[in-house]
Amino acid sequence: MRLRIASWNINSVRLRAEQVQRFVAERQPDVLCLQEIKCREGEFPLNAFIEAGLPHVRIAGQKGWHGVAIASRLPFDAAPGLDVCREGHAREVGVRVAGVEVHNFYIPAGGDLADRAENPKFDHKLDFYERLTAKMAARDPKEAIVITGDLNVAPGENDVWNHRYMSKIVSHTPVEVAAMRALQDSLGFIDLAREVTPEPQKLASWWSYRAQDFRKSARGLRLDHIWVTPGLREAAWRAGAPVCQIHEDVRAWDRPSDHAPVTADLGL
Repeated sequence: MRLRIASWNINSVRLRAEQVQRFVAERQPDVLCLQEIKCREGEFPLNAFIEAGLPHVRIAGQKGWHGVAIASRLPFDAAPGLDVCREGHAREVGVRVAGVEVHNFYIPAGGDLADRAENPKFDHKLDFYERLTAKMAARDPKEAIVITGDLNVAPGENDVWNHRYMSKIVSHTPVEVAAMRALQDSLGFIDLAREVTPEPQKLASWWSYRAQDFRKSARGLRLDHIWVTPGLREAAWRAGAPVCQIHEDVRAWDRPSDHAPVTADLGL
């Protein structure tokens, strides 16, 4: 069977429930991981997801901020929680579906100043990465684990519009890139987007609202990721090559999120 996993920072699920329905109808994800839902569990537009064919939903909500959810065509079990957010924010939710453990993250953005001592938000971001890396390092790389979501780091030189400039800006500073690499190395996670589209081709999944025409300004960052453990390498290559796509066209829809969805297919 094909398991299509999608990740999307929706930037308010109540505002964009119809866009979710359109995306699901057009791209047919089996598991949809959402970040920044910006609502509590009881405020989540569940009926819209049931109508879209994703009736199985697990939500970690928070009033006004943050919040993550996983919606699925297939029934699932709850995965063990990963208590790595020292502030107690709703930033992670996990499920076991079709034999795969999927963890959906909204990692802190980190504020504007790339200094742990001077900026508590930046320290929180790095602390989140460090705690998550320690949790993953205790797992077996042969397990079928997916890490996905808005990880809020653009790791490569071609994951930002200007490497030299962005190296001084939170989201692409050397210390953040190193923290992400440590997490990736913890289990040998495979970055599926870069397996499909290797360097030096530029990739982006986020574009600021400040630009009237995000494509013309071309100042995007690849903040949204789908990673798999070596235990899922065979599944990712089942059809001969991994399939992973950033759906940039969705960013051009009316009143869009500032993030585009990312999808990846696994053959199980």
